[in-house]
Amino acid sequence: MELLRRRGIQHRGIRQIGEGLGTLDREVFEAIAESPSPLLDGFMPRLTAAADHSKLWFAIAAALMATKKSSVQRGAGRGVASLAVTSLVANQLGKRVWKRPRPEWSTVPVLRRSRHMPTSNSLPSGHSASAAAFAVGVGLESAPVGLAMALLAGMVGISRVATGAHYPGDVLAGFGLGAAIAVAGARIVPPIVETRVPVTDPLRIGTIRRPDGAGVVLVINPASGSGTGARVIDEAREALPNMEIVELDKDDDVDEIMRSAAERAEVLAVGGGDGTVACAAGVALAADRPLAVFPGGTFNHFAKDIGCDTVARTVESIREGSVACVDVLRLNETGTVINTASIGAYPTFVQKREKLEHRIGKPLAGVYAMFHTLRRGQPVRIHYDNKTVQTSLFFLGNSSYLPSGFAPSRRLRMDDGLMDVRILETEKRFSTLRILTSLALGRLVRSPLYHEMRVPEFTFKSVDGPTLLAHDGELADEIDEATFTVRYRALPVFRPLP
Repeated sequence: MELLRRRGIQHRGIRQIGEGLGTLDREVFEAIAESPSPLLDGFMPRLTAAADHSKLWFAIAAALMATKKSSVQRGAGRGVASLAVTSLVANQLGKRVWKRPRPEWSTVPVLRRSRHMPTSNSLPSGHSASAAAFAVGVGLESAPVGLAMALLAGMVGISRVATGAHYPGDVLAGFGLGAAIAVAGARIVPPIVETRVPVTDPLRIGTIRRPDGAGVVLVINPASGSGTGARVIDEAREALPNMEIVELDKDDDVDEIMRSAAERAEVLAVGGGDGTVACAAGVALAADRPLAVFPGGTFNHFAKDIGCDTVARTVESIREGSVACVDVLRLNETGTVINTASIGAYPTFVQKREKLEHRIGKPLAGVYAMFHTLRRGQPVRIHYDNKTVQTSLFFLGNSSYLPSGFAPSRRLRMDDGLMDVRILETEKRFSTLRILTSLALGRLVRSPLYHEMRVPEFTFKSVDGPTLLAHDGELADEIDEATFTVRYRALPVFRPLP
């Protein structure tokens, strides 16, 4: 009997708390409804109408997608996905579980009332749930933009009370539901955290200024980069009139001409694709000459990463004598790698992704390129670190690349003394499906089929005989074994320095 009496007291206490909160909810609603305010009368009906059917959030998402910042674009996509799930849960499930009548809106000024007063259950507020889901979704990828969206979402919630559509408690319940669904989504598809790599000061090399290019020998192919080389020649000749220019023909021995130029040069300069730049880097290392790079190829990855993405930047570096050292990789002690090396179908993957990313975005382009490569690429079995794996995608880069995963795109520094190795195993059961699923969910780096390491030296053997190795945009010879070694800060290059 005593136990039943205590339970009865507890139930009455809970019921009284609920009744008290309900009374407070109604009183707050009435206080807002009866408050005369030109701002509430004029602005709130327009805001709540804009949020009908999530039109406001879709418009904002389209604007965010038009920006060039990847975190903001990811936030827009995550926000819309969170909103879609939340709208379904709130309207099809939430309003059927918690049956609460709408407020008595006769006390709300006519000018402030919603044009179309809803007739569904009041709890939770669907507008507020969608607003919170979108704001939190955006904020998980881009905190500054998410804060702005949260402020706007709060105003949408207030508009639902001010126009008589909901009690304040309905709005708070909607905020909680939308935020919870967005956070739960982040557990399934984690946000991308952009890694910040510690950057040390570059190793500067003292050298003389060359305002007219005296002592510089430029070796360049006029036809490189679909004619870009010819434009580089004209700009460089005008800016550095005393620089010697050697123009390559298609039948020339590039290595021999580079060596000849290095013998008489104080500075070896090169213009062309990354393959030509890699050849010049090897010659400059052997001849102990600093290297100047003009962006004369198609992609100019190395030139861009050292800050010489325009002829003007390279010219200014030569004039000012601005030189710093970067790492290069030695391949089997004879070859030189300045950017990347790969075996298997990785070059095909990169080409397919870059071809599509401007039309459908990098994430979708990456998924399609991965599917295409895994379906059609020829796998290679390699042995390294006491284990043998089959791979269709093998990437090795000079210095650390960002981001993690199989879309490395940039280097924040080029003198960390490390190489970046990434391998996807493709021999295990359902490996293609598992890889594509992990990629689509943003969890590839957590997959047991994905291996990423940063090391100063790496060796692998091709188990089933010679395999083609590509590096710096060119196909090298077939190899049975490859050893890559970092030459730490071995190559002096002209580059803009702070």
